[in-house]
Amino acid sequence: MNSLHVRALLVRGMLAGLAAGLLALIVAYVLGEPRVDAAIDFEDAHAHEHGEEVFSRTLQSTGGLATGVLVFGVALGGIAALAFCVALGRIGRFGPRATAAFVSLGALATVYVVPFLKYPANPPSIGDPDTIGKRTALYFLMIALSVLLAVSAVILGKRLAPRLGNWNATVAASAAFLVAIGLAYAFLPAVNEVPKDFPAMLLWKFRLAALAIQLTLWAGFGLVFGHLAERLLAPKAATAEPRTGAAVDSTTAAAH
Repeated sequence: MNSLHVRALLVRGMLAGLAAGLLALIVAYVLGEPRVDAAIDFEDAHAHEHGEEVFSRTLQSTGGLATGVLVFGVALGGIAALAFCVALGRIGRFGPRATAAFVSLGALATVYVVPFLKYPANPPSIGDPDTIGKRTALYFLMIALSVLLAVSAVILGKRLAPRLGNWNATVAASAAFLVAIGLAYAFLPAVNEVPKDFPAMLLWKFRLAALAIQLTLWAGFGLVFGHLAERLLAPKAATAEPRTGAAVDSTTAAAH
């Protein structure tokens, strides 16, 4: 793959990230914002002092939300496109669409789901302001460990494949990844700062909404980017079947 292809895929990845961000924005506004409002109401009802709002809640839930989600989508789309360039042809004999799907699934699992299971998303009113630095550092450490261990598992699987076969090598590498993640879960400190009287159903719905946003983002990216990458890297594949059908029809007509 030459530099022109990498540049073109990077642009397409950012565009796909933008499109996926638009889908995720809809999910965030419909599912996430009502839970944020409810958490803010809980915080206001239990706070003794109220800080001054720099931005109104209306601006936060519209322009602020749109800016954050769309910028996030474009940035991750570009990074995922570069990961696609590295993965294409190196993780098996998969075409651009399938590789884009694997990259999206792997990114969702390693960048979000694995850290989420250790440090799940929390709505406003949860968390001590004095520990925000520690909590942020632990979360990003979990992301870094998840990504590094996933890459190591892929490398391990490729090295074991000649001796064990693809299936057994994949199972062994996956098991090694799960064991390593389990050790990380065990040794990293837990964070539990949920107030005792915080509604459990609200917390559950907020975390489900956060998961739905990420699922929408990465699924949308995989579908859109896979289509764009296929058209760039294998344009004949999309038109081969219709042309073959047309050739058969013309041959049949000539025979008659």
